[in-house]
Amino acid sequence: MRYPPQILEEIRARLPVSAVVGKRVRLKKAGREWKGLSPFNAEKTPSFYVNDQKQFYHCFSSGKHGDIFTFVMETEGLSFPEAVERLAAEAGVPLPKLGPEDRAEEVKRRTLYDAMEMATEFFEASLQGRFGMKPRDYLAGRSLSPETQKRFRIGYAPPERFALRDYLASKGISIEMMIEAGLVYSGEDVKVPYDRFRDRVMFPICDVRGRVIAFGGRAMSADAPAKYLNSPDTPLFNKGRLLYNYHLARQPAHDRGTVIAVEGYVDVISLSVAGFPNAVAPLGTALTEDQLALLWRLSEEPILCFDGDKAGQRAAYRALETALPNLSAGKSLRFAILPEGQDPDDLARSGGRPAIERVLASARPLVDILWSRETEVGPLDTPERRAALERRLRESLALIRDETLKKYYREEVESRLAALNPAPRAGRFARQGGGGRRDFRGPAPTTPSARLSVSPLLARSPLFTGGTAESPREAMILCAFLVHPELLQNHAETLADLELEGRSAQMMRSLLLDSAASGDPADPNVMQTRLERAGLTQAADRLNALVRPGDRWMLDPHADPLRLEDALRQAITLHRRARTLHSELRAAERALAEEDNEANLAWLREVQNQLSSVEGAEADLDKNGSAGGAGF
Repeated sequence: MRYPPQILEEIRARLPVSAVVGKRVRLKKAGREWKGLSPFNAEKTPSFYVNDQKQFYHCFSSGKHGDIFTFVMETEGLSFPEAVERLAAEAGVPLPKLGPEDRAEEVKRRTLYDAMEMATEFFEASLQGRFGMKPRDYLAGRSLSPETQKRFRIGYAPPERFALRDYLASKGISIEMMIEAGLVYSGEDVKVPYDRFRDRVMFPICDVRGRVIAFGGRAMSADAPAKYLNSPDTPLFNKGRLLYNYHLARQPAHDRGTVIAVEGYVDVISLSVAGFPNAVAPLGTALTEDQLALLWRLSEEPILCFDGDKAGQRAAYRALETALPNLSAGKSLRFAILPEGQDPDDLARSGGRPAIERVLASARPLVDILWSRETEVGPLDTPERRAALERRLRESLALIRDETLKKYYREEVESRLAALNPAPRAGRFARQGGGGRRDFRGPAPTTPSARLSVSPLLARSPLFTGGTAESPREAMILCAFLVHPELLQNHAETLADLELEGRSAQMMRSLLLDSAASGDPADPNVMQTRLERAGLTQAADRLNALVRPGDRWMLDPHADPLRLEDALRQAITLHRRARTLHSELRAAERALAEEDNEANLAWLREVQNQLSSVEGAEADLDKNGSAGGAGF
């Protein structure tokens, strides 16, 4: 459902923040504001403030802040539409009726939900039917009782090719709807559509409201080409943006203050049976940024519980790579590594709750996993190998966007590196005094600038200067979203996380995100109307003028969608890399000013070289046109 801004404003106007917050937090009047104990952290002294005039709350202990919609989403784990519907009902604000196109789309989605629910009921009945003996024995062997099967709505897909198709057809579901729901196979080489899932134990996958939107199927035959098979992406389901069991784990996770992420469906169910209902799992993929954001909605430090084998270790390292750029003060991960050769299901059945509690209690912080990954590469018995370790660690820490957090990570890594060397060494990460100075032979220049040289191209580049005006690449990203607002449907969070330098770019980004949040149609004419109402037409024109000739094809409303997305990926990757290097450049300059030695000079030169590489990539794109690159 999409909500116009005026509806959201009316809800805010009718519901003071103190009234919504007061249902969960005991508030006391403090001048023009209210204060109370943080609902996000355990504390004895109030650090949580509410201001009804500004329609805003702020928690100093956790850094969280927002309006009534944000508060309900944070404390109850609701999605934005769910929060709007809840608060609208509370405020007595009628939500807008659907237009003809919206009604047709809503009918289609309801039909898809109905088809998925019917399929779930069919699979549940099949598990109890004549074909269900083998899957029932399998589930009993995994210690999944009939009560557990019922709670998680586990079922069975019979081996026949048309069993589900014919059942749904008898209920009035068209073949087209079955295909769109991902329940049957079709295609040019398929004359008669047939069931996607056959001879598999079926695990329903639900959205945050508990509606079945997809399935995961575990093959009963050892000859099956895939042991596990998930539904394809559909209008209801995107496997990279959801977690299995999120709807059931949401409240327990909020109550317990943590959430446990494991690798498979049965792992989740076994943990829940053992007394850990706050367990979830990715859907057959490595942990994505969207899934990480869902975990952080439930807990500031989710525990990732991986199998005790090489595959589990690789999964932990992939999660580390995903997490590093998204870390912030108070938001991190812990890693619980299971005994060799065991998964959570094995541990739950062999040792029960006490064994699981011991593993969770020994969960390691993210910095430990980073250190382990880099030190396990090989021996560290020579200066060259230790130097290579330091370089790898610096490259990893450069991914952290939060400057304060990056500083503390550097200090932690610096202390660990120092412990590897018997002799005192100058700091290479924190650069804040301490540690002995090494004796570098030869005369030292009197000032850092005497030893540095920067290419004229790099010196003029906004990547190096860090100027306050928008860069052409920044302008191109914003203008592409303005001309192609349909991109916001999948990439609003990417845009929200992007660091922007110019004031016009920041205001434009706010307008785009407001449009995405309120569900405006993906229509450039609607976006133009919003620009005019917000008084940002001239700002948009200024950004448009900054877009370089080689990039202007992206502003064609009829630009090729695939080429457009590839170009945006490349631009955003370059933009993020440049911002990260700017921050590191400032830190390196400060370090060299405080301690003028060869180590700090080498660090500064290294950052400059990396910036030159980014500038070279920018220049290549200007000459050749934008091309595909890394993902969003």
